[in-house]
Parts: sequence; structure tokens; C-alpha cells
Amino acid sequence: MPGTVSPSSRTSPRTVLISGASIAGPALAHWLHRYGFAVTVVERAPELRTGGYKVDIRGAAVEVAERMGILADIQRASTDMRTGAYVNDDGKRIATLPAAIFGARVGRDDEIMRGDLARLLYERTRADVEYVFGDSITSLTERADEHEHGHGHGSGGTGGVEVTFERGAPRRFDLVVGADGVHSNVRRLAFGPEEQFVRHLGAYISAFSLPNELGLDREELYHAVPGRLSCVYSSAGDPAAKGLLTFRSPRLAYDHRQPAQQLALLDAAFKDVGVPPSEGWTQIPRLLEAARAADDFYFDGLQLIEMDRWSRGRVVLLGDAAHCASPASGQGTGMALVGAYVLAGELAVAGRGPEEAFDRYEKELRGYVAVNHALAEKFAKDMTADTRRQIRFRHLMMRLLPYMPWKNLVAKKIAEEVQRGANAINLKEHPAPAPAPAAAAAAGHARAAGHAPDAGRAPATGRAPAAGGPTYAA
Repeated sequence: MPGTVSPSSRTSPRTVLISGASIAGPALAHWLHRYGFAVTVVERAPELRTGGYKVDIRGAAVEVAERMGILADIQRASTDMRTGAYVNDDGKRIATLPAAIFGARVGRDDEIMRGDLARLLYERTRADVEYVFGDSITSLTERADEHEHGHGHGSGGTGGVEVTFERGAPRRFDLVVGADGVHSNVRRLAFGPEEQFVRHLGAYISAFSLPNELGLDREELYHAVPGRLSCVYSSAGDPAAKGLLTFRSPRLAYDHRQPAQQLALLDAAFKDVGVPPSEGWTQIPRLLEAARAADDFYFDGLQLIEMDRWSRGRVVLLGDAAHCASPASGQGTGMALVGAYVLAGELAVAGRGPEEAFDRYEKELRGYVAVNHALAEKFAKDMTADTRRQIRFRHLMMRLLPYMPWKNLVAKKIAEEVQRGANAINLKEHPAPAPAPAAAAAAGHARAAGHAPDAGRAPATGRAPAAGGPTYAA
């Protein structure tokens, strides 16, 4: 693309705004900084979000973590889960298996709390990347290549995106990345309402912290009744426990930013479960109370995000914002890490414009995403059983498995589908140059909204930005 400046140029690195400071955003920021880009990450939350459930790092994501230099950190922060068990209504363990079988992990695969991984990525990037917390994008306006108008600007003469914020002053960036999750604000601004991209998989899930009154030590307990599944677990190094509640349901109407509405739906779904004489685990009422008291309460549908394109002009989507596979896939975090690696690598190729880079990024990831979407559809159905008979059969198979002479083959079969999804991409080798001095100078430590470098002033072009692009506004 005429006028594009290679990120290998040490005199004028391109500027990138990333929306979202969970996993995909900081992972992308890590790679882009290494390739010489100047990166800003904006996050709606007032501070880093460190809650969430445990997440798996499998297959290609393990390789990406190693290339990032964080694999050893992930291993040190491992949940170190030992066993998983199904319990009856009174909490008695009726079927127990090694945690690796429950998690379908093999080889160097590992598991880490989402919050621990988010903190790790943030700490690895905060000195080189500008973080702006407590703010959000309100509009995106693309500008034409200024070479077409006979003059250049400080980014090497390329076009860019004018961005307005809820709190901070408008700023201009060469590229904007939406890494802001399944309910992506950037996707809504650039592509339209969320509803047109969502496919509901027929269930909802909630996660939250609670006191470890069951005394669990790196163990997870599951209980099932028709259409509903509950879980409590405790991981290494965490004195608290985590609760998970899943229930089957058609798509429900609620505001994803209103926990009170979500708690009401959760209460309705588990009403009378575990309350004698009704069936169910007697811990369920306690779990519902813990959900109401938790400061890290999470609730959402099991749903896929399906889009024909992940980019529009100089705006591109990453991770769940582009292709959420839902928690049912067990692959969301791995897909975020892999996607960040691929996108940064394609943007780093000298002489390649953003549209070509985005096309190659999509081409490389589409097959990987498709396999994991298919896994999510299957596992979403398997998470909750329809009848008591199905539940009893599942318990029987789990009780018998440790005594079967072919148990290793069965365990391998259980893991095969997940591993196929985790390894459904061949990663390219991308060179990783040292960060450009100009990029490092342009970035700063984490700051509150309105106190970042350049906040409150427009880019120093000396003239009004060129017209010629669409505006995406709230």
C-alpha cells in the first residue's frame, strides 16, 4: 500500500490503539512493541481486572507462550489441579478422575487462573506500552492517506483513525484493534449491533469466588441435575474457592452490564435445587448466596461470534471480539494468544499495508477458529445432561474407567477432540526485532484516563486531518 511505513523503520513506528486489557490486548501489545510499534491500550475498567475462572493453555498456545518468554511464568502460576470428581446430592464423591483427564491436557499443556495470566501480561508490557484505564472509545473516523492531498504527517504520511473517548481528548492512531471481548464496543462501532453476529449455544454460565468452606485442595467437584451443572474448585495458592453454575436455556433478554438482572436469572434457573425435598446438591443455595456477595461475579451465555470479516479499513478485531468460541470450547484464551501472535506477525512484514496484513491474518486463523467453534457446539450440549438416566450413565462410566484395562486409550480418546482444536494451526516463524527506541519513548507506564501522553491534544500534524473515511460513532 503506497505510503505505508514498515515497522522495521526506527524513525517513525506506526501507532496502534488496542481496546481491551484482558488477555488478547496485552498479548498483542507485547508483540507489536517488539516489532517497533507504539502501542496504547484503553480499558473501560478503572483498573486491571484480575478475576475469572481457570483457563487452559494448550497446543499452539503453548508454543506462542514459549516464544513470548512467559511459558515458565505460566508453569509457576499453574493451578496444579489434582483431581475432579462428581458428587451426589449430599456431596459424597461418587466418581473421581485425574484433573488432566477432566481438562484434556497432554504434554506441556497447562492451566492458569485468568486473572493471573492477565496480571502477568500486564506486568510484562506496562513499561513499554501506554495503558489508559477508566475510559472507552465513543467513535472511530477513518482518514484518507495524506499523500493523496500533497502533504505528509508525523506517522510517515499514512492515513489513520481519529478516535474520540468518553473521558479523554480525541487522538489519532494508524490502526485500531478491538480486543474487548464478546460484547466488543469496537465491533459495535465499526461493524454494527452485536445481535447480528451472535449464535446462542443454548446455555448460560456463571463464575464467582467464594470461601473455601469445603476445604478443597486443588480439586474440583461437579454435580449435575437435568439441564444444570454446578462446580466448586480450589486451585494452588488461592485460599478462596471458585463456583461455576451452568444451565440450559433459550436466549434470554438481559443487560450484560447489570449483575442484578443476571443474578435474578441464575436464581430462577436453580430455584429449589438442593433444597429438600427437591433433588440436587445441598451446596446450591450457598453457591447462589456466594454469587450475590462476590465482587468478581461473571455471567454470560455460551455463544459464538460469527463474522464474514474481522476487519474494516484500519479497524480489526481480535480474540473473542472477532470469533468468540465460548467457555464451552475451553480454547478462548489459547485462541487469544495465538491470534495476537498471528496478527502482530502479519503487521510486521516490511512493506505490507494493513489491509493485506488483515487479510493474511484472517486466512491463517479461519480454519483454526472453525475447528474450535465446532468443538464449542458439541461441548455446550455435553455440559448439561437432559435426564437423570444420562447423568447416572455418565457417573457409571467415570467410576469404571480407572479399572478398565484400556483406560489409557479412553483417556486419549477424550483428549483427542480438544487437542485437535488446540493444534489446528501451523504457526509461522516471525522475526522479533528489539523494540524501536522511538516506540519506547512514545509509550509510558499505566495511567488513569486523561493523564496519558498526548491526552488532551491532537496529533502534531500542524494541519487539519484529511477527510475521506467513514465515521463509526456511538
